[in-house]
Amino acid sequence: MSAADDAGEDDGGLSCPLPLSEHPRILLAHGGGGRLMQQLIERLFLPAFDNPLLGARRDSAVIALDGIRVAFTTDSYVVHPLFFPGGDIGHLAVYGTVNDLAMCGARPKWLSVGFIIEEGLPMTTLERIVASMRAAARACAVELVTGDTKVVERGRGDGLYVNTAGIGIIEHGLDVGPQAVRAGDAVLLSGDLGRHGIAVMASREGLEFDTAIESDLAPLHGPVLALIDAGIDVHCLRDLTRGGLTAALHEIAATADCGIELDEAAIPVHADVAAACELLGLEPLQVANEGRFVTFVPATQAAAAQAILRAHPIAQAAIRIGQVADAPSAGVTLNTAMGVRRVLDLPSGEQLPRIC
Repeated sequence: MSAADDAGEDDGGLSCPLPLSEHPRILLAHGGGGRLMQQLIERLFLPAFDNPLLGARRDSAVIALDGIRVAFTTDSYVVHPLFFPGGDIGHLAVYGTVNDLAMCGARPKWLSVGFIIEEGLPMTTLERIVASMRAAARACAVELVTGDTKVVERGRGDGLYVNTAGIGIIEHGLDVGPQAVRAGDAVLLSGDLGRHGIAVMASREGLEFDTAIESDLAPLHGPVLALIDAGIDVHCLRDLTRGGLTAALHEIAATADCGIELDEAAIPVHADVAAACELLGLEPLQVANEGRFVTFVPATQAAAAQAILRAHPIAQAAIRIGQVADAPSAGVTLNTAMGVRRVLDLPSGEQLPRIC
């Protein structure tokens, strides 16, 4: 069944052969994450726009221009509420785009911004967000060089949506991406998990915990470029946004056709976040982060890479959490604290919609 057949509209020659239970309309009702989003990408968007750059499945497209490699990315931000503990949509838009460029090993340079503003948004709110974006851009040494503004009717935009695009320069010869992952690679995590998603959820729902949980929102290009500058043979990088650690590793395992084994005891989750997840029925490994990433490096360089990461405030808690198994198509498995190995399933939907 095509999306247009279900809607009674012409699809322009494109079809989306999804079972009814996996139809995009139902996917969107689930929040647009996890396995359903992966199916939408694989069955609709990739076939429709098929080309080698898109097929590489990186956080950014890597394009060669007259001998210079550049990374190019785009993202949209619909976080609710606009302001949350540890950040706001302005910082999120800049840092999120910078981080996508960094995950290709690029030095972020230029950004665009598009504002979709709902009629009636207080000017003071917009001014705060613009000031946040300016401060975040300065902190990352990037420039906002072009943009667009649209206004939609009251009740049609939920305050403000922000779209950004970014361009970065790749100053090294590494081909960073899932295709470079090899059996035996060490998997390093830059810090604790789950704080961003829980911080946004608590703010949205008015939840109060014994201790305030703030988002881990941060730019990641500093520690990433430090790894590369130090000569670490970085094979793959991925920031842990929607779907958290679980979704990121599933995407890498599927693209690289490999298995990834994790040690549950090594994965850091703060006690307050773990307690909040237990209370809300959430899995910390599937909660979104905005200042955390994983890197795949040769096992022989894992200790050096960890030391380099820990030299940066953003990645002071960096730790090795697993390795790539010599087992094609083995997916992602977790060695639990009880000594049992279990498959780390990809969630069918997003646990916390609108957290970025």
